[in-house]
Amino acid sequence: MEDTSKYLIHAEFTADGVIERSDVVGAAFGQTEGLLGDDLDIPDLQSSSKLGRIDVSVEHTEGRSTGTITIASSMDRVETAVLAAALEAVERIGPCRASVRVTDIEDVRAAKRREVKERAKELLATAFDDGVLDSEEILDEVRESAKEADITEYEELPAGPHVASSDAVVVVEGRADVKRLLRYGVKNAIAVEGTNVPAAVADLTRERTTTVFLDGDRGGDLIRRELEQVGDIDYVARAPDGESVEDLPREQVDAALRNKTPYASADTPTAVTDGSTETVPAPAEPQTDAPAEPAVGDTDTEACTAGEEVEADEPAVSKDASATESGRSAEPASMADLAADVAGSGEAYFFDGERAELAAVAADDVFDALVDADPVPALVVLDGAVTQRVLDVAAQRGVGRIVGTERGEYVKQPAAVRVHTVSELE
Repeated sequence: MEDTSKYLIHAEFTADGVIERSDVVGAAFGQTEGLLGDDLDIPDLQSSSKLGRIDVSVEHTEGRSTGTITIASSMDRVETAVLAAALEAVERIGPCRASVRVTDIEDVRAAKRREVKERAKELLATAFDDGVLDSEEILDEVRESAKEADITEYEELPAGPHVASSDAVVVVEGRADVKRLLRYGVKNAIAVEGTNVPAAVADLTRERTTTVFLDGDRGGDLIRRELEQVGDIDYVARAPDGESVEDLPREQVDAALRNKTPYASADTPTAVTDGSTETVPAPAEPQTDAPAEPAVGDTDTEACTAGEEVEADEPAVSKDASATESGRSAEPASMADLAADVAGSGEAYFFDGERAELAAVAADDVFDALVDADPVPALVVLDGAVTQRVLDVAAQRGVGRIVGTERGEYVKQPAAVRVHTVSELE
C-alpha cells in the first residue's frame, strides 16, 4: 500500500475522556460505514488496497484525550477528499464525545520530492569527501559481494548454497537475513519469508539439526512458536530486543550462533548485546571448513538456539494441556479440538492466553465484538471466513491468532496475527 499511495490524510481528534487507539479505529470503521455507500466503505477500500491502515497516536491530559489520525490513500483527489470529510462525521470515540478535524491532505509525491532535495544537499556536502579506498578495502568489498552473490533458492525460498547438502540448517526470517549470514560465512541458512512457516522448512527441520535465529521482536517470537508446532527445533538464537538479524555486526552473529542453547532446556533467549551472551554455551560447536579462524568465517554453522520466555498474552501451550473455561467444562487439548467444537455453531469464541473462554458471539458480529472486547482475546476461533476486515481489527487490538473455517479474500495479512483454517489443523 505504501508503495502506491498518492495522498496522506492527516486529522486531529479530541475526546472528553480517556480512550485508546483501538477506540479511534473502531469509531472510524463504525461511524463511516454506509455513510458514503459501499464503494467508499473503509474496510472495502482497504481490501482492494485503495486505502492503507489507520495509524493513530493518542495522548492523555487531565482526563481528556487528543491525538492524530493518518491514512494513506491511492484513490484520486476527489475520492480522497470525500473520505477525509467523512472522518469528520465521527462524534463519539469509545464511550466519549469527540470531534475530528482534517488538518491536511498531503501529496506523497511532493513529500518525496522534498526528501530527495534534502538528501541531495546532504550528499553534496558529505559524499564527495570520502577518500579513495586502499587496496585492502577494495579486496574486502569484493570478497563480501562474492559471498552475497552465493544466495540461492531451496524450494523457492531464499537460502545459502549449502542448505541442500548440509546436515545442519539455520532458519531465519527473510532474504536480508540470509544475505547477512552469507556475508559472515554462514552458508546453510534458509528464510521462512513471513510468519507462516512453509511446509518445505518444516520438513527440513525434521531431517536436519536446526537452529532458529530470529529477530528480537514479536514477529520473531511468532515464527518460533509456529515452527515448534509444525517442525522440530534443536537450538534457538535470537537478536537483541528490538533488533533484526539483518542489522547485526559479525561479532554479535558469531556470539549468538556459537553460544546456542538447546531448545529443550532453554529458559531464556540468547540475546547478544556487545558480542557476548548471557546463556551457558551449548556443548556443540559450529561446523567449520577453516577451524583456525575464530569467527564463523566461511562455515556451515550448525543450528544453534536459545529458548525464549513465553509471553503472557500468548503462551506456548502443550498439545496435551487442558484448563477450565467459562461455559465449557475443560479446555480442548489443541486448537484443532477448539476448532472442531466451534465448526458449524455459527458463532465465534474468544479465548485468553491460557485458552480459557472469554466470550462467545455470533460469527457475523465478530468485527464489532473485537472492537469492544475487554479483555482482548489472544485467540479467536470463528465459524466463518477470516476476512481482511476481521484481520485488520485483530491486528489493531493485539489478537495473536485467528482460526476460521476458511480464508476469505484479503490482500494483506498483518505480521502480528497468525491465521489458520480448520482443515489445516486436522
